[in-house]
Amino acid sequence: MEKNNNKGWLYLLPAIAFLGLFMVYPLIDVSIYSIEEGYNSASQSFFGVGLYNYSYVLHDPYFLQALKNTFILVAITVPVSTSIALLISLGLNSITKLKVMYQTIFFLPYVTNTLAVGLVFMILFNKTAYTDGFANLIINYFGGSSVDFINGPYWAKMFVLCFYTVWVVMPFKVLTLTSALASVNQQYYDAAKIDSASKLRTFTKITLPMISPIVFYLVITGFIGAFKAYGDAVALFGTDLNAAEMNTIVGYICDMLYGNSGGYPSYASAGAIILFVIVLTITCLNLLISKKHVYY
Repeated sequence: MEKNNNKGWLYLLPAIAFLGLFMVYPLIDVSIYSIEEGYNSASQSFFGVGLYNYSYVLHDPYFLQALKNTFILVAITVPVSTSIALLISLGLNSITKLKVMYQTIFFLPYVTNTLAVGLVFMILFNKTAYTDGFANLIINYFGGSSVDFINGPYWAKMFVLCFYTVWVVMPFKVLTLTSALASVNQQYYDAAKIDSASKLRTFTKITLPMISPIVFYLVITGFIGAFKAYGDAVALFGTDLNAAEMNTIVGYICDMLYGNSGGYPSYASAGAIILFVIVLTITCLNLLISKKHVYY
């Protein structure tokens, strides 16, 4: 038995080394940077150790704006994208002909370059001197007035960002949920038909409980992915996200390292640790909730 245990640890050694080198060590390194006050990247020196970096970041208006944007993005896109993906998956699961073709069509956005998709969305929603954009043409058709979604009011820009994020993450969720629905044992549905159960009751009592682990997985990964959002905002609003009031937490961290506010790795590290704590807290809360609502 002891030899088998040693053999198992030997098999795990490459993975443990990889995780230690690329996850544990960077986390420790960033934690150290975050408490070094007045760190100078050129001279590799600092004048004190404390929590000033955290205080600065938590009082920085740019970080607070990024925090607000990220939470709004998470709160809207995760439940909306998961719900719509589930509805689409249920529709695809009921299709017998051309099912594979439809799945391929829905999956295409997932393999398309994020920045390229962002540019297309910017063209669709951007209002210029020559055109109001396709979105405004639709609004005008129904009697509404044109809205500048890219350079206009905050709510309009947030709408475009949320719409874009939902569209980008949808393919993976649709493919995953479609596979999960296909794996549900048909005998449960046959029993429901014998009992004359309605479609809604069949869905709530059979389908949803059976695929609940996959739904929970998509919710967890959706939260983590939304909190790491940055490229989506850049694709839509350019690199100066602070000026557009559309920065995210990851964008704020990148700005502190390389952007217009660059050269402050200690502030960036503090922001990264705050983001880590937020994601870890929400993940733990989801795990607690899953004990009551997820069936394994």
